[in-house]
Amino acid sequence: MFTKRAFGNTGLSVSPLGFGSAPVGFLEKDSRRAGEILNFLLDHGVNVIDTAECYAGAEDMIGQTVAHRRNDYVLITKCGHKFPGADGADWSPQLIRQSVESSLRRLRTDHLDVVLMHTPSLDVLKKGDVMAALVESRDAGKIRFLGFSGDNDDAAYAAGLPDVRVIETSLNICDQTNIEKVLPVATKRGLGVIAKRPIANSAWLPATALRGFYGDYSRPYAERLQKMEILPGDLGFDGAPPPEIWPEIALRFTLSIPEVHTAIVGTTKLDNARVNLDNIKLGPLPDVVVGKIRGAFTEAQKRTGEIWLGLT
Repeated sequence: MFTKRAFGNTGLSVSPLGFGSAPVGFLEKDSRRAGEILNFLLDHGVNVIDTAECYAGAEDMIGQTVAHRRNDYVLITKCGHKFPGADGADWSPQLIRQSVESSLRRLRTDHLDVVLMHTPSLDVLKKGDVMAALVESRDAGKIRFLGFSGDNDDAAYAAGLPDVRVIETSLNICDQTNIEKVLPVATKRGLGVIAKRPIANSAWLPATALRGFYGDYSRPYAERLQKMEILPGDLGFDGAPPPEIWPEIALRFTLSIPEVHTAIVGTTKLDNARVNLDNIKLGPLPDVVVGKIRGAFTEAQKRTGEIWLGLT
């Protein structure tokens, strides 16, 4: 078993592993199989469910399969992008209000624990009317905490906004910039921190396995990992083939960053969910291994002359 972590100063406690519903939505997997995975994770202590209005049928799936277990999980969704049935423009206060109501209906709940602004531009953040619409819903009891999902300077700015209580940002072996750019601001304010893409979109898989939507997401990470010139054996992980051991190294690395409270992993396979649970029970990586991974990331940027920002 694993120990839940305080979710910043929200008063919530979260499991180190969370369920990310994006693959369920984008890959259009049937709700029965997705529900089996989700219930399995809830049965084994995972209490974080991350979704969004734009993840196709993901919100509907969650509502259909686990709404009766609403007290068992912290429910996180996102808003900002137009979705079927909405008539407001992207990032308009009208759309935000419609999005909150739609999420409540689809997720079959009377409140959302966290609603995140889903990668708005800095101009949208500074304008403030999106946040005002969310505050209105929060004050009406429909939302408990407000937050931001995104990366780099935008995320650092959002982390400093008074009404932001949660930050979701990219953090993994191939995406480390936000450790120094975003986490210090979030930690200073006591925000809840969610790491997205903690297993680097399986960057170690061969190019032939990286196809379609997620192939596009994985390719930059695969290129970075190659340039980092680091192998599991360099980290003391000998024996198992890289495709089998990298998921453990990657997830444990992300959860070794002390400012991270939960890492969301999306999967459409029950066996992968079991592996993820087994991996987090192993705990953080040794400090020396974390140091080698951090060093490989930094040195690769210097060697190539590139700046690897967080991938939004």
